[in-house]
Amino acid sequence: MAEGKTNAMRQLDKSNIPYEVLSYEHEDGQIHGTAVAEKIGRPQESVFKTLVAHQGSQIYVYVIPVAEELDLKKAAKAAGVKKIEMLPVKDLLKWTGYIRGGCSPVGMKKLYPTFIDASAEGLENIAVSAGRIGTQIELNPQQLAAQVKAKFIPLIKGEG
Repeated sequence: MAEGKTNAMRQLDKSNIPYEVLSYEHEDGQIHGTAVAEKIGRPQESVFKTLVAHQGSQIYVYVIPVAEELDLKKAAKAAGVKKIEMLPVKDLLKWTGYIRGGCSPVGMKKLYPTFIDASAEGLENIAVSAGRIGTQIELNPQQLAAQVKAKFIPLIKGEG
């Protein structure tokens, strides 16, 4: 790979967690998650986006299917707080070390409380950002959860 390894890849390598690198073409960096799924040839249900929210100075990370929307009430409940807000895009790099469209749940500046939507739990593999726009990593969701100490919990709107 010409651009080298990302923090996420280095952390997975260090933990001996297998993953597959999936690259795709992009223009100007911003691409909708459902288009990413199409470009990497994976079903939307197995491609996940990483969202970052906060309550005051506490950061929370949510990993949900690309075509879905985070339910903020479920997200707050998962985190054990009354209310959370999405982290402003301008603050993403400062807190995570990643930019919008290239935010991986693995390899952030700190290990924040992380929650993965329950729909991932039964899948063999899921794809998440590798920490760079145009690159995804596909790996086992159980191994991802172990790496970032995440819990599987229903997080999306309309889900039980």
